Amino acid sequence: MSHQESYRNNQAYAEFLSGWEDGFYAKYVDALAAAQSGARTLDVGCGVGQVVKLLTAKGYEAHGVDVSQPNIERAQKVSPRCQLYDGKKLPFPDGFFAAAGSFNVLEHVDAPEDFIKELVRVVAPGGIVVLSSPNFMRAIGFRDYHPRMRGLGNKWRNWRALLAKRRQIREQPDAVRFERMPPIVKNPFTPDDDAVVATNGVEMAFFLDRFGCRVDSVNCTDRYVAKPLDFLLNLTPARYLMFNAFVRARKKRPAATPARS
Repeated sequence: MSHQESYRNNQAYAEFLSGWEDGFYAKYVDALAAAQSGARTLDVGCGVGQVVKLLTAKGYEAHGVDVSQPNIERAQKVSPRCQLYDGKKLPFPDGFFAAAGSFNVLEHVDAPEDFIKELVRVVAPGGIVVLSSPNFMRAIGFRDYHPRMRGLGNKWRNWRALLAKRRQIREQPDAVRFERMPPIVKNPFTPDDDAVVATNGVEMAFFLDRFGCRVDSVNCTDRYVAKPLDFLLNLTPARYLMFNAFVRARKKRPAATPARS
């Protein structure tokens, strides 16, 4: 059974997500809501439907998909536009949405590169794409919750790994892949521990660009903090070494075909 399939009937996951307050998603929701008022939006990995509920309240035609049956059973009480999917192929045509994103999902998928490509596919040219995940390659920080982030040894390793990723992007872009990690399964269930992908802002931005987006920003803050602090945290390339990876992009429009004389 693949890692994603392990969520199919995970009741503990649905219980865990139900405890998250709406404010946790505020920055992500506002990034998707930058699309034209009333437009179609998509939350991939919608959990129990908090983001769909918030976008619907703002007047958007909000859709959600998730691989977890218990999640979708709860999400459908919020909106009938939430549906189960296989975690691979989104059940929508090309360019169907004005905005689409995923919040703390990418680190749990079996094929993260394909996941990003599929997310971009369903967004219309000029539309918004938002990706947010923990930064498992952080080299700066305290109170680190995952073993991959803890200790000076791991922080040194992560710093070197990010430098190597940047070099690979320059010299061998076709070889770039997210690093996979073995899941850590605990009781009680904690989804950050069972992540299988070492997500980070460098590669998330790279793949969005590769699959046809213009990256507008990469932040290390996935929630709202005081504006002066947010500015300082995201002012320098150190943002790639801290906290989270919150990436906002727009799908590029096709190049205009020159008119024939």
